[in-house]
Amino acid sequence: MSFYSHLECHECQKIYSRHEINSYCTDCNQPLVAVYNLSQGIPKEQAILKDRHDMWRYAPLLPVVDPRHIISLGEGWTPLLPLKKSARKSGVARVWLKEEGLNPTGSFKARGIGMAVSKATEMGIRSFCIPTAGNAGSALAAYTAASGGEAHIYMPEATPQVFRLDCEVMGAKVTSVKGSIRDAGLAMAADNNDGHWWDITTLKEPFRLEGKKTMGYEIAEQLDWKLPDVIIYPTGGGTGLIGIWKAFNEMQQMGWIESISTRMVAVQTRGCNPVVRAFNQGLDHCTLHEAPAETMANGLRVPKAFGDKLIMKTLYESGGMALDVSEEDMKQAIYDFGRLEGIFLSPEGAAVVAALYRLVSSGYIGQDQSVVLINTGSPYKYVENLM
Repeated sequence: MSFYSHLECHECQKIYSRHEINSYCTDCNQPLVAVYNLSQGIPKEQAILKDRHDMWRYAPLLPVVDPRHIISLGEGWTPLLPLKKSARKSGVARVWLKEEGLNPTGSFKARGIGMAVSKATEMGIRSFCIPTAGNAGSALAAYTAASGGEAHIYMPEATPQVFRLDCEVMGAKVTSVKGSIRDAGLAMAADNNDGHWWDITTLKEPFRLEGKKTMGYEIAEQLDWKLPDVIIYPTGGGTGLIGIWKAFNEMQQMGWIESISTRMVAVQTRGCNPVVRAFNQGLDHCTLHEAPAETMANGLRVPKAFGDKLIMKTLYESGGMALDVSEEDMKQAIYDFGRLEGIFLSPEGAAVVAALYRLVSSGYIGQDQSVVLINTGSPYKYVENLM
């Protein structure tokens, strides 16, 4: 059983039926968000499938109504690793790493894409397209192959070749585009002007967000329903940041937690930081970052996210903040963290670690507080960038 009720535009609150195929709000060009029939007193036993150890553990709180349409490769329920050495070094009471690189296809994208393909399959959709910096393309290729569908993937020329190989091995059609992920998206839109492929660009369809929110449920459950003081998240399209915050709000709505004290922190690269700029100016939206610099953290080279207003709303509601780090910061963090903890981070994960020390140094994170760091992917797909 799913508590899924309907879709709602986060901006104008227009309601869309769950029985219709919808992408984003046609009135205000903003993302749609899945809404559930939740109420105080829904017991965890009714909403958590204890026999499952993947993201479908929370199936009653997810949008796939008929479980026969679930396309799963074992995504989710990734470990939350205690980092005692990092806690001592940083001077923070408790630090954990959510290791998303252990997902199928090597990243957190498996959650969102797995959910989106499953729901689309339930709605009778078989053909998909996506612009990608790498990991989302790999995930779409995998889940469309598993579902018997087809994938059309557009990626910047600078994307490491391993991602292209990943997609082609699983039968996807890959098109390389000069420029950033935004340019890849424009090329894809031109080829899909009649809408014959289902566009699952970040937050241009509502269900990738629902897959990403399972990180929030897992973090809470793995910490015995005691939320951390701070979550530091590498932010490109921002779906994971928004999704974790959405999960916490749903938990509060059901009475699983009394209050939400977690501050959400977005980390970007210095060469592509539209969220940081917007935050520093107190804006509720981002402006396009023109000519974004190339970076070892492919997933952070997003000049402007479609869900930028939801990103900013999450930061402000949580009392969070945004900051950027340099390429040198990330590279140094990869080596320092590897030698300290025995874990090889992705560049995005390294950005989060670099941000941790900055936030402690500035006093934003206190010595008695708890912090969860999100490592969004496997480093082994970034070897070309790190050599």
